[in-house]
Amino acid sequence: MNVILFDDHYRTDLMPFTLTRPSAELRIGIDTISEKWRRKMGKEVSFLCPEYLSDKYAVRYGIENIYINGRYIPNEELIKEILHLKQEEVLFDNDSLVAFRSSKEIGFNDIEQLEGNQLLKAEVISIQHWSDIFRKNGTVLMQDFVQLIANRTSRSIDSSNTILGDVSKVFIEQGAQVEAAILNTKNGPIYIGKDAEVMEGSIIRGPFAMGEGATLKCATKIYGPTTIGPHCKVGGEVNNSVIFGYSNKGHEGFLGNSVVGEWCNLGADTNNSNLKNNYGTVSCWSYTTERFEDTNLQFCGLAMGDHSKSGINTMFNTGTVVGVCANVFGGGFPIKHIPSFSWGGSDGFETFRLDKAFEVGNRMMERRGMSLDETNKAILKSIYDHTANYRKH
Repeated sequence: MNVILFDDHYRTDLMPFTLTRPSAELRIGIDTISEKWRRKMGKEVSFLCPEYLSDKYAVRYGIENIYINGRYIPNEELIKEILHLKQEEVLFDNDSLVAFRSSKEIGFNDIEQLEGNQLLKAEVISIQHWSDIFRKNGTVLMQDFVQLIANRTSRSIDSSNTILGDVSKVFIEQGAQVEAAILNTKNGPIYIGKDAEVMEGSIIRGPFAMGEGATLKCATKIYGPTTIGPHCKVGGEVNNSVIFGYSNKGHEGFLGNSVVGEWCNLGADTNNSNLKNNYGTVSCWSYTTERFEDTNLQFCGLAMGDHSKSGINTMFNTGTVVGVCANVFGGGFPIKHIPSFSWGGSDGFETFRLDKAFEVGNRMMERRGMSLDETNKAILKSIYDHTANYRKH
């Protein structure tokens, strides 16, 4: 049985994050959706996604293929229904294709043409909009915690820490350092990844997860549900947000009800608004309709795509959407939709040249012993070309 995780039309509502990855590579809870499927199915997975991503995220076909929608979070009931599908049967959740079994090599552009009458019975969690990542993060995180710590023992908790709530809801992986912190599990568990560090004076209210090699700077304040991805450096105040990985928010400043991609850097005292002054619902830029749409959410902060940066004292208005490889700086509030490869701030933007974006991206990656390879450059070049119509500088 060969597992293929596919993207559907909702991928545009998950932009800017799906500009650079398939839906199943989004981080929610402790790990990515694809990692959850690997863990639950006990099998490797591949991806069926747009052509420009396929060199990095290649599809592998087999004799017998199970195609699964990459927006869906796996659970036992869902997996059971998927495994019971007969050859060429298709499983739907209202208007969303959830899974199908086929010996055929189905292409990305053929997915939406499939029809079927098998209706999903399981209670499931799926993400349809980028805001679902922070909205549903707590529920998914708590499910992940139970699965990841089953039959395992946490590293001992240093006596310099203060625990509020159930100590069994704190799990510290080997190599992690947590000292002189306040860990509150009354509202949810706290998971500290391998070789991560929580510096002294930090206050964490669960549910919370930090990935391998991540760092919380001194006196960081975390309000759950929050996820800090692997190899991130985070300080200041963070509330109900998800940072994917290899990104920095190393200084004071507020990040709330937000999602930040990989290889981002938020300069000192960068702040985002997550609530309007009139307490009304928040509108956000939609890549699907190409206009601002009401999210019907009272709390909605920042969406920042991969490789984007903000300078010191940057302010982001409620519901700001920043694309890929944007560089934002200066005083005042910039516009609420900052297209990919934009350079500037409230005084206006110009196009961030592709070669310069590559230079900045590579410099940041070199600090982590990595580089911006040709495959990733090709993806960014495709995004640069396809988002040109948004940049009217």
